[in-house]
Amino acid sequence: MAEPQTTATETELAPERARELASEGAQLVDVRGAYEHDAGHIAGDEHVPLVSLDAEADRLDRSRPVILYCRSGDRSGMAAVAFRASGWDAYSIEGGLLAWAERGLPLEPEGGEVASRPNLPGA
Repeated sequence: MAEPQTTATETELAPERARELASEGAQLVDVRGAYEHDAGHIAGDEHVPLVSLDAEADRLDRSRPVILYCRSGDRSGMAAVAFRASGWDAYSIEGGLLAWAERGLPLEPEGGEVASRPNLPGA
């Protein structure tokens, strides 16, 4: 697998680069809540809500890069930093699923959308 090229920070990947790495075997992990995931997500992802991520990290393959994402990149960015601190090859999608969708990259299910997070700061 090619070395990841990052963008704004060491842990952030542009949506297109994240898609490329996922097609090469990196794991995509959606850390949003269930209603957010149900509204729209990236095909082939694992849904592991942020509140469960620590307890469920063992179900991920530590030998493969992991690309975490959320709505805007805030939650997944924190998770990527924590994973890296624990020795994982971890990244977050810069701008989150919002940036992914804005670039016209596909969401599932067909007609899927990025769910809003009313009343919560730091989407």
